[in-house]
Amino acid sequence: MSDDVRNLVLGVVAAGISAALGWLARTYLWKRKLRRKQTFFGLPENSESLLVVNRDPATAEPAVHRFDLFALLELSALVKDCGAHVQVVTQDAAHQGFGERTEFCVGGPGSNRRMVAHMAAMLPGVRVNVDPEPGPDRGAFQIGSERYRMEPGVTEYVLLARLTAGERRDTRPVFLFCGQRAITNQAATRYLARNHERLARKHGSHSFVLLLKVINSQAYGPDVTELVADVTRAAQTALPAPAPRGGHRAD
Repeated sequence: MSDDVRNLVLGVVAAGISAALGWLARTYLWKRKLRRKQTFFGLPENSESLLVVNRDPATAEPAVHRFDLFALLELSALVKDCGAHVQVVTQDAAHQGFGERTEFCVGGPGSNRRMVAHMAAMLPGVRVNVDPEPGPDRGAFQIGSERYRMEPGVTEYVLLARLTAGERRDTRPVFLFCGQRAITNQAATRYLARNHERLARKHGSHSFVLLLKVINSQAYGPDVTELVADVTRAAQTALPAPAPRGGHRAD
């Protein structure tokens, strides 16, 4: 074998080894990234998850607002990326506890009974004004001592929460998307899809509650979203009981 042939063979072998090592490295990094994603969402391979659908409060018949439908599609894509399965149920048909499988709950307490139950159990420091009558406080959030009013189409708020109950390692999280309008629910799911890696690095497997602001949705839809604050502590701290009315005055 001449030197030229030997060098050619060695070059081909070296290129093959480099390609194989590169493939192995990319596969390892991809699998590690997938495992982190599965851990954050509580969705190991072939696991089951629950997607709780709210109803459109603007209609008398059971229906889902189109922006909420878009949110469900984005969440379904996240579940599929993890290699898991999803069951879709309506807000009035989800009669089960939480922690056994990952749950994604979409819609504020005015359109989702399941959200009402989750907030009462895990977010005692949050109040949402569900009064249907027009007014400056319609749909407003109270989180601790702060109040967040919306200006429809201009400035709107949504809570994005990842919550776990108990200390068991295999407890699955509940993700809440509680917005002042349907478009803010979609904004929160899109924010989660774009930022889940950063959120996983910051919060790990711990609970968190984020207040997001959706800016100028009438022009930009659900795409322009800002993080206002991490309100975990205030949201999980019970609000003081309101002062009793019509009490007797001591003589």
